[in-house]
Amino acid sequence: MKNRIPLLITLLLLSLVFAGCRITQPSEKEYDKPLPLGQNALRKLAPSEIPDFSLACLDLSDLKVAVDNSIHYLNKSSSKNFFPSGQISHAHVLDSLKEFKRLLESNMSISQLNASIKAKFDVYMSVGCDDQGTVLFTGYYTPIFDGSFVRTEKYKYPLYKIPDDLVKGSNGEILGQRGSDGRIRSPYPSRKEIESTGMLKGNELVWLSDPFEVYIAHVQGSAKIRLPNGDLTTVGYAANNGHEYHGISQELVKDNRIPADQISLASMISYFQRNPAHIDLYVSKNPRFVFFRKEEGPPMGSLNEPVIAMRSIATDKTIFPRGALTMISTTLPKVVNGSVVNKYYNGFALDQDTGGAIRAPGRCDVYMGQGDIAGKMAGQTYQEGKLYYLFLKPGI
Repeated sequence: MKNRIPLLITLLLLSLVFAGCRITQPSEKEYDKPLPLGQNALRKLAPSEIPDFSLACLDLSDLKVAVDNSIHYLNKSSSKNFFPSGQISHAHVLDSLKEFKRLLESNMSISQLNASIKAKFDVYMSVGCDDQGTVLFTGYYTPIFDGSFVRTEKYKYPLYKIPDDLVKGSNGEILGQRGSDGRIRSPYPSRKEIESTGMLKGNELVWLSDPFEVYIAHVQGSAKIRLPNGDLTTVGYAANNGHEYHGISQELVKDNRIPADQISLASMISYFQRNPAHIDLYVSKNPRFVFFRKEEGPPMGSLNEPVIAMRSIATDKTIFPRGALTMISTTLPKVVNGSVVNKYYNGFALDQDTGGAIRAPGRCDVYMGQGDIAGKMAGQTYQEGKLYYLFLKPGI
């Protein structure tokens, strides 16, 4: 979540560590294939290629709120630092959102709204992993764990605040560790070094009852903590140690701990409950370490705006325009009569978050919400599809 790359808050895992995400890919495509140097991540569609928006127009719940969140972000002067994004300017994204909001407020019928979108907006498509628009969609969510701001016999596994010796650049990039002599050591210590040396002692933010829950919070980039008095508080992403994310699910499969076709959050939790001594062994294989801060209100994405279930997505923010309006077309989970089933889905969403494993134009992570049901939905999200971006036509 918030900068789950860091931040954010993904499960994001193409290596598919969590929430029931299968490690077997739906095809042999290289979803993480980097965008070739100098190539745009978006391709403008010809009129004959533009998809129908009718299905997306059927359900507009929470969409206006998500649009408002993106507009709020783009009205901050700091947001201009990240534009132009490819061929898309800051003003173009902001004007597009304002016009789309106006359409949402017009009380049009589905057919009228579909026609208006096609008349007023140019449609771009992610080039995907194969230059044909193929994107792998996965899911992420906000877990809810029991915890305490005071260490007890039950709650003894900490999430940490940003350490004073972590050095960031002007754009938030991690430069390294500042030593007592003032020099910067790069990179900052890895997860294994941080945990084995106890170097962060005294910098604890909150304590959890399970070490694997700590790791889940690191992967998701945020969590809701249920305190002993029943109150819920939010801890969100603050920074990371600058190391690349490395999923542990493939390590468990490689070592024949869990069969590849059974890898899921539930199976991993079950395995580590039976083999608690193995948690450090596997978790240490991921060098990325996340630092947290206490937050008020809902979970936040990397734009420092709230993420909304099914309306916020995480993409590679080095190649896609922040806060932009999108339509996702894929298969996503839905709760039907208490069960989570997969259904074909066309829906509008806003590009408002970043994921540690979400790199390249062939990857997109959909935020599923908070709690166990959202986690189950995230675990069933592993499908190919198309990712479209909508921008107002010039002169409108």
